[in-house]
Amino acid sequence: MFYGEYSHTIDRKGRLIIPAKFRQTLRANGIETIFVTRGLDSCLFVFPEPEWRTVEARFKQIPFTKMEGRKFNRLFFSGAVEVDLDRLGRLLIPKHLKEFAHIKQDLVIIGVSTRIEIWAKEQWQEFSQTSQQQFEDVAEKILLE
Repeated sequence: MFYGEYSHTIDRKGRLIIPAKFRQTLRANGIETIFVTRGLDSCLFVFPEPEWRTVEARFKQIPFTKMEGRKFNRLFFSGAVEVDLDRLGRLLIPKHLKEFAHIKQDLVIIGVSTRIEIWAKEQWQEFSQTSQQQFEDVAEKILLE
């Protein structure tokens, strides 16, 4: 559904333009609403509404009697915002999410199949460089299990 890597900037009002390919995918699937929340590795996760509902249902299954489950759900859902793209395909990133992801101006938007991730440019470069060196080892571990 979402694939590729795109470099963008955020404007003074905290808005960013979603890449045209991603907007086309959303439109083609009749999706108007997306959800943005804290992701892992200091990035933001962006889910189209149908995928958000799937993730939400899965996370509801985490027992609230387990401390780690409560902690994860609190952080994941309390940071979430429901967003409709404006007519220019922009979305407003709230201050708390920009701070979480260390986003100032330059960022990278990547497609990760069913979700989009938004990274501060420096964070993405660091993650990408360290992870690329381990790519084959990681692939061998997870694909052979």
